[in-house]
Amino acid sequence: MQHPFRRFLERALNAYERMQEKLSVRSREHTNRRTITILIVVGSIATILYLAVVRPPDNFPIGELVGIQQGATLQDASTILQEDGVVRSATALRIIVFLLGHERDVHAGDYLFKEPQDLFSVARAISIGAYGLEPLRIRIPEGATTGEMAIIFGGRLQRFNAERFLAQARPEEGYLFPDTYFFLPNATEDLVIRTMRQNFDTHEATIDAEVKAFGKPLKDVVIMASLIEREAKTMEDRRMIAGVLWNRLQRGMFLQVDATFFYTMGKGTYQLTTADLASDSPYNTYKHGGLPPGPIGSPSLSSLEATVTPIKHNYLYYLADKHGVTHYSATYAEHLRKKQLYVN
Repeated sequence: MQHPFRRFLERALNAYERMQEKLSVRSREHTNRRTITILIVVGSIATILYLAVVRPPDNFPIGELVGIQQGATLQDASTILQEDGVVRSATALRIIVFLLGHERDVHAGDYLFKEPQDLFSVARAISIGAYGLEPLRIRIPEGATTGEMAIIFGGRLQRFNAERFLAQARPEEGYLFPDTYFFLPNATEDLVIRTMRQNFDTHEATIDAEVKAFGKPLKDVVIMASLIEREAKTMEDRRMIAGVLWNRLQRGMFLQVDATFFYTMGKGTYQLTTADLASDSPYNTYKHGGLPPGPIGSPSLSSLEATVTPIKHNYLYYLADKHGVTHYSATYAEHLRKKQLYVN
């Protein structure tokens, strides 16, 4: 028979264990509730901070240049980036850059973001100079005028000023080489003109011996080449037409090249009126003898070469039929017959 005291002791121990178990369960429940509460509070704060500070602004300037001037401090840069819609808080940006240890290393220059960037990404970009600039492929077609170039470059380069370009480029008409160029989005008109003129000089040097052997000033060669560029597409036709036009000049005849009207009026051959042909423009080769006062566009290397290597013949006239085939004549009467046959 079990001793009464021992039975009492066992019951007391069992009661204590049950009480401890209940207290442990209550403690775990309390701890879980406290943890959940902390997580909710922390999560809410993080969400608020992300929405209010970290995430990109709604007006983030995607694909637009954002400039930080040389000598700008971190405070200057952060203010600019906030004003331009790159970050929501200039203060938060300064704090992040400071924590990254780059408060004295802000990189000046133009930045371009292809997609919205959060605060941390922007802070990293200005800390290491990740500008995001990639060269743009820009093609200038053969025969393009400076006016056409201004439109092409102005539509691609954000730091390009078309009016300033035209003011500086017009005297360089014909000497800005048509080619495919690769410019950064922040290229200016000064860089464009300098690059295109250097490209012309480089290409012209490859035929400089032929130019000098031909005996005409480079200016005359470029002017004539700009006419030929508009008048023919194949090398053979260009050399043939060069022969025609040099023949006419040698005989003191008017050049009568319709392409000059496209340069001055934007009109092609079949749009010209009698009044147009009688206009007093110095580029009107029906009224003024000799070459026009300047090139009517930028000739290709092919046209430049054709100009100084004309095919020798006695032709004084040419015309193109509806299939683009060029027909040549030595006399005006022959020219009229071919015009009636192939054009009219």
